[in-house]
Amino acid sequence: TGSSDPYCIVKIDDEAIIRTATVWKTLSPFWGEEYEVQLQPTFHSISIYVMDEDALSRDDVIGKVCITRDMLVEHPKGYSGWMSLSEVDPDEEVQGEIHLRVEVLGSQGQRRQLRCTVLEAR
Repeated sequence: TGSSDPYCIVKIDDEAIIRTATVWKTLSPFWGEEYEVQLQPTFHSISIYVMDEDALSRDDVIGKVCITRDMLVEHPKGYSGWMSLSEVDPDEEVQGEIHLRVEVLGSQGQRRQLRCTVLEAR
């Protein structure tokens, strides 16, 4: 039909932590969803997968972005902006980008939290 039924899954070190709502029949979804989760001091990366929900078969992966611990160190006040999606399957072509806001709350000695805002995609 020329559209998708996108949703996002946020993973910390390959463990699924968050699933957004599905936005039906669109190529430009808006979520505006904000989440806060406990962050292990030893985490390595945060991955956001943009998925296409499919009622009749397995959901398709549209693409993903990965934010490493080093990227967050480079942005101590957090990262906010558009990030291009990359492919999960090397045989698939990926087009699109996602608008995110990611912050780590708390200092090194404290328990830290990840605040992730999944805004929109195109």
